[in-house]
Amino acid sequence: MDAKTILKEHVSKIATLTDEQFDYFFSHFKTETFKKGQAIISEGQEVDKEYFVLSGCLKAFYVNDEVKMYILQFAMPTWWASDYAALYNKTNATINVDCVSDVEILSLSNADREKICSEIHQIEHFFRWRTNRGYVASQKRLLSFMNNDTKTRYEELLKLYPALYNIVPKHLIAAYLGVSRETLSRLYNASK
Repeated sequence: MDAKTILKEHVSKIATLTDEQFDYFFSHFKTETFKKGQAIISEGQEVDKEYFVLSGCLKAFYVNDEVKMYILQFAMPTWWASDYAALYNKTNATINVDCVSDVEILSLSNADREKICSEIHQIEHFFRWRTNRGYVASQKRLLSFMNNDTKTRYEELLKLYPALYNIVPKHLIAAYLGVSRETLSRLYNASK
C-alpha cells in the first residue's frame, strides 16, 4: 500500500474528508526514510515536526544523568511520534526519537498542521481525537507503573501489543517496562 492510501485509511477512521480535502492535507507531508539506529530527534535540537510511521518502528526515549534509558513510546505503522512538549512549546528536545528498524515515515511540520487545522474542521477533529487518545494511553501507562508489579505490566504489554515482541529487541522492551533484561527473560520464559 502506498503512503497516501495508508494515511487516508488511518484518518478516515476518525474524520470524513472529501478527496480534495485529503489531497490538500496529504500535500503538506514529506515522505522520509531512515535506517535502523538513525536518530530522527536528538535531545537539545529544535523540534518542528511530528512523524507518522508507514513502515518499521520508532522509539521515543530519555537518557538520564546516570545514562539509563527510559523508553516512553514505541511507534509502529500508523502510529505518530515526536517530542510533543518541544513541538508544541517551541523548545528544544528533551527526548530522543530513533529507529528500532529501517523506517518509512511521513513528516508534518507544526506550522502546516496548525494551518490545516484552522482551514479544515475535520482535520482539527482528527488531531484533537488523536491527542486525546495519546493522553489517555499515557495516563493508563503511568497508572500501571504506580499500581502493578512487573509481571502484570509485562502481561498488559503482551496483550495490548503482541506484534512488539516480533519487532523490538528484548532489551528495549525491558527498558520500556523499567526492568532489567534478565527480569524480562524470566517473565518471557515463564509465559511460554
